[in-house]
Amino acid sequence: MATSCFADRLAKHVQLSDAERSALARLEENPRKVKRGAMIQRVNETVTELFVLREGRAMSFVLLPDGSRQILRVYFPGDFIGSASTIYSKAPESLVALSDVVICPFDKHALRRLLEEHPRVAALLFLLSNAERVALTDRLASLGRTSAKARVASFLLDIFDRLRVTDDGVTDSFDLKLTQEEIGDAIGLTSVHVNRMVRQMEQEGLISRANGRITLLDMERLEEIGHYTNRHKDMDFDWLPSQP
Repeated sequence: MATSCFADRLAKHVQLSDAERSALARLEENPRKVKRGAMIQRVNETVTELFVLREGRAMSFVLLPDGSRQILRVYFPGDFIGSASTIYSKAPESLVALSDVVICPFDKHALRRLLEEHPRVAALLFLLSNAERVALTDRLASLGRTSAKARVASFLLDIFDRLRVTDDGVTDSFDLKLTQEEIGDAIGLTSVHVNRMVRQMEQEGLISRANGRITLLDMERLEEIGHYTNRHKDMDFDWLPSQP
């Protein structure tokens, strides 16, 4: 059976049938390499393709009227990227490679066939899409109502918990692979402010840094500071259609 990082990602939540795995693998039949910094999709372009991220990291963003950038989402291997374009004929956001990546583009209409033939996968995608929406709502609330330190703490915890979903090797340490400018563009801070908050958390024994890796030393305290709720666990799958 063909392998599928998308299927492996979804199987972290429910057991997939062979037919479901095969259908998901078909979305990844045409992998494409993209260099770090290259655009995958530009805002307002006509949408013909959607993507599964097989290797590396990517992000979605929009440019604001003053020319600043708002990062919306960071994507990891196994993620369905460009999903916001399923409901529009023109892309509502831009997608860029944060590292050298391998993406698997597929025709937008291939998603319709998948959902028609495998309603349980459709329900699972609906559930995960809503979990992502809630996580984004949390970040939106934090941008207007919490301190800079709380925003950084919450962002680091969210990245950590998302990585743990797909990588069993992640314990308390992870490779952030984001610049301080990129973190700032995600949470509405300057890179200088991000640097100040990270150094402060280091001095307080909340985190440590070494060779680009972040270690979370006091998870409970970070969650308290960031007013953080892990939206990637305790999901209710009981209502999903039964396995065919």
